[in-house]
Amino acid sequence: MSEDVAGIEPLLTEHAEIERALADPAVHADAGRARTLGRRYAELGRIVHAYRAWQEADGDLTAGRELAAADEPFAEELPALEAAAEEAAETLRRVLVPTDPDDARDVILEVKAGEGGEESALFAGDLLRMYLRFAERQGWAAQIITATESDLGGYKDVSVAIKTKGVPQDPTEGVWAHLKYEGGVHRVQRVPVTESQGRIHTSAAGVLVLPEVDDPGEVEIDPNDLRIDVYRSSGPGGQSVNTTDSAVRITHEPTGIVVSMQNEKSQLQNREQAMRVLRARLLAARQEEAAAAASEQRRSQVRTVDRSERIRTYNFPENRIADHRTGYKAYNLEAVLDGDLGPVIASAVEMDEAERLAAAAAGQ
Repeated sequence: MSEDVAGIEPLLTEHAEIERALADPAVHADAGRARTLGRRYAELGRIVHAYRAWQEADGDLTAGRELAAADEPFAEELPALEAAAEEAAETLRRVLVPTDPDDARDVILEVKAGEGGEESALFAGDLLRMYLRFAERQGWAAQIITATESDLGGYKDVSVAIKTKGVPQDPTEGVWAHLKYEGGVHRVQRVPVTESQGRIHTSAAGVLVLPEVDDPGEVEIDPNDLRIDVYRSSGPGGQSVNTTDSAVRITHEPTGIVVSMQNEKSQLQNREQAMRVLRARLLAARQEEAAAAASEQRRSQVRTVDRSERIRTYNFPENRIADHRTGYKAYNLEAVLDGDLGPVIASAVEMDEAERLAAAAAGQ
């Protein structure tokens, strides 16, 4: 195990330095900076805790062997001490495998209707409710930041910010750690409310999950790179919903990313929300570039950067939910759509972890 922990000293030093920084009230004057440090502190905390547990177990084993050499009855304790030391060593190996540094981040989740017209928009509404109910079960806060409703009450597109209350002590409990696997095409098979013949219809909605930027300084945006247009908000069918130019459309010209916001009552509020989404999209674009530069072996097969990939099917006639990446299948669709998404996500987490462990074992 000694060779596995040879490089742990810098991590212990960094953890101690961040701990001292977080004890400084001046650091908390910048909420974004404090949250960034808190995320890293939580990430390193898992390693520090596992390392100390291993040190203690290894020390107990060493002492046990010395006692057994001097007094034979102590030898009976050795198997249990050896098992505890090996378990602690394995835990340390697992936490030393590089994880996603964004796991503790909050997210902005976007759902867009796809092929299938009104039925797709209704399904987008079902997906939104599923995520809102899942967030509620997790104790997270959710806020719809922009939405374009369809004529029958679904959504052409909707964006929701999902946040934890404070920085998770364990990054694996973060919002991004759970919802990052949801990006892709979600397909539904059911009899639409718009279908009079009772035929099963297949439609789809797209989900995009962005890690939120809580420290504005993390993603620098040159104001000269922005084109900002204002216009009047509109509702279903295109009717005007107010009489002032409060809606905002921001174009980031270097990347071509466009963000429109119209749900807030004032132009200033819409601009602030649009900038919030723009930062998240720029961070995601930067991360996708890094992923594209990585080797195929190191890319996660369960968390693809291809937003067009069909990841899941919701089959109403069979009450079946199926994830096409992990092979997960269950016949409790109604419960899943009511927010019981945990087992589905767990299958993606387990597959992703297995890939990372295999890559680490192969020395990649």
